[in-house]
Amino acid sequence: MIWFFLLSGLFLGWSLGANDAANIFGTAVGTKMIRFKTAAIIASVFVVLGAVISGAGATHTLGKLGAVNAIAGSFTVALAAAATVAWMTKLKLPVSTSQAIVGAIIGWNLFSGSPTNMDSLTKIVSTWVICPLLAAVFAFLIYKLTARWILKFNVHLLKQDVYTRVGLILIGAFGAYSLGANNIANVMGVFVPTHPFDDLTFANLFTLSGTQVLFLLGGLAISVGIFTYSKKVMFTVGNDIFKLTPIAALIVVLAESLVLFLFASKGLEQFLLSYGLPTIPLVPVSSSQAVVGGVIGIALAKKGRGINYKILGKISSGWITTPVAAAVLSFISLFFVQNVFNLNVYQEESANNIINEATVEKGINDFSLNLYDASKNNLSEFNLNKNLFQLTKQITKNGVTDETF
Repeated sequence: MIWFFLLSGLFLGWSLGANDAANIFGTAVGTKMIRFKTAAIIASVFVVLGAVISGAGATHTLGKLGAVNAIAGSFTVALAAAATVAWMTKLKLPVSTSQAIVGAIIGWNLFSGSPTNMDSLTKIVSTWVICPLLAAVFAFLIYKLTARWILKFNVHLLKQDVYTRVGLILIGAFGAYSLGANNIANVMGVFVPTHPFDDLTFANLFTLSGTQVLFLLGGLAISVGIFTYSKKVMFTVGNDIFKLTPIAALIVVLAESLVLFLFASKGLEQFLLSYGLPTIPLVPVSSSQAVVGGVIGIALAKKGRGINYKILGKISSGWITTPVAAAVLSFISLFFVQNVFNLNVYQEESANNIINEATVEKGINDFSLNLYDASKNNLSEFNLNKNLFQLTKQITKNGVTDETF
């Protein structure tokens, strides 16, 4: 049955590939700098690598929004999000898979009576505004710098063409990797608490954790979506909002890729923490919103002439409709699955089994103080290890994973 339940997640991955992942090479294909087949191959390879290697960061934040704790519930939530994205794709709108899965999870929270983590929701929703604005700023600044560089060094048109094509391929690969790292949370995040996969070792060379195996399946589903149904959205983004030159197309992809990377990089988060700097939240953001923001940034750099505000308004309306439609569809689908098929879409949790993060944090702080006291007062190693054992036992009892710890 597990493979049947995973079908909705794979369908969501296909939908993301058909809609969001196409944005990585949409501007390049739309300007005819790269063939669709070439773009699809590069995007497919690197989106899988990003999902498997760096997919954990954004998944953790999405899981805190609502931990879907029954496999039938995970199936239904993913199906509702996938159906919403597929419907928007049919309308040729580059909508947000991130918004769809967030709306579907909130629908599950409402149906199951589970509280919605408002801190996580605020972080995620704020990125729906920050993401396109940040992409627009990046695109605007990079465009201005590139224009000055071309004028200063008087680059020949043929060299410009070669540099642009190579740049689109390299930056597209980086963008696909960032997309996989950031958006695999949308595809398989709801299955993380309930998946049955064990660690998988390949010829004693490397090992994939059970969660990485799950992400691998999701990444492959995204790749299928790119190949089979992404052309329409590519041309909507690449041509219809604003007519882009090849160089402008490269800048849009770079701006988008930087935004996706910023919201997915655990390495960057650790670097900022090491210097006591504020961190960027690791949340799944929309590649569609990022690429549209990048296109707008280029248009503003060109004084705003030529923007198709009708198409832009249509896309924006899709961003508003998507989470609402996904939440409603999720709620209705959960009711149908539970009452018609008699499947448990959520598990009741007793108060004793609910993770008390404050208690765990207190235990960690107490252990840190004891560690300091031990070093200061030369306490025995036995007492220190005893304290660590008690803290570990408390964390295990509260269900906190080693990754969270």
